[in-house]
Amino acid sequence: MRKKIVAGNWKMYTTTSAARQLAREVVAGVGNEQGVQVIVCPPFPYLGVVGEALQGSRVALGAQNAYCVREGAFTGEVSPAMLADVGCHYVILGHSERRHQLGESDELINKKVKLALDCGLKVILCVGETLQERESKQTSQVVERHLTTGIAGVAPAALAKVILAYEPVWAIGTGHTATPAQAQEVHAFLRSKVAALWSADGAAQMPILYGGSVKPANAAEIFQQPDVDGGLIGGASLKAADFLPIVQAGIG
Repeated sequence: MRKKIVAGNWKMYTTTSAARQLAREVVAGVGNEQGVQVIVCPPFPYLGVVGEALQGSRVALGAQNAYCVREGAFTGEVSPAMLADVGCHYVILGHSERRHQLGESDELINKKVKLALDCGLKVILCVGETLQERESKQTSQVVERHLTTGIAGVAPAALAKVILAYEPVWAIGTGHTATPAQAQEVHAFLRSKVAALWSADGAAQMPILYGGSVKPANAAEIFQQPDVDGGLIGGASLKAADFLPIVQAGIG
């Protein structure tokens, strides 16, 4: 049975002191709970202080992005090898903000995925459609493209370290949320495609998270869907009082 995962994407928020305090509050709230895997992904400058706050806890450290080259003259970039070196276990790749605001292509994201896996990180690969694509009934085509290009060339053994996150772009930071039925429909579709690309057993084991305005009020109903294995949480991960009830929904 797949364990639920709740990952907090802090995006470009917090300060040193706020990040440290938030991490400590999450650690205290999670305690020794083993029924859900909790991950926090702070901005790059705060990975160190957050990593220190997480030491010895059940909460794992993740990063929000990585570059596709291990090292070199790439000013301003951070490699997955560096992330692993500072204690990260997870990295978010292909987030819609990277795709749509910063112009990252499917091919670039694929390079990042392969290198991150080679460096020992687990990858949270984001897929999802815009409002225009949904209204044009292109959801299936878009998420299938994101999936197939994202994991192209990844060895079957390495796919066991990939977590998918379905994030409908129209539901991120807008207050709109896919209904539980809408989320389940896309998650089931993704799982069927993973089965076709990999194996039925591999697809059954791969976690697929939902990301898109998840809040304490709606988390339980979304997480109860059979193919929804937790959430990639944005705004609600910036306050422990909001994030911890979502974690609890992953347990329940």
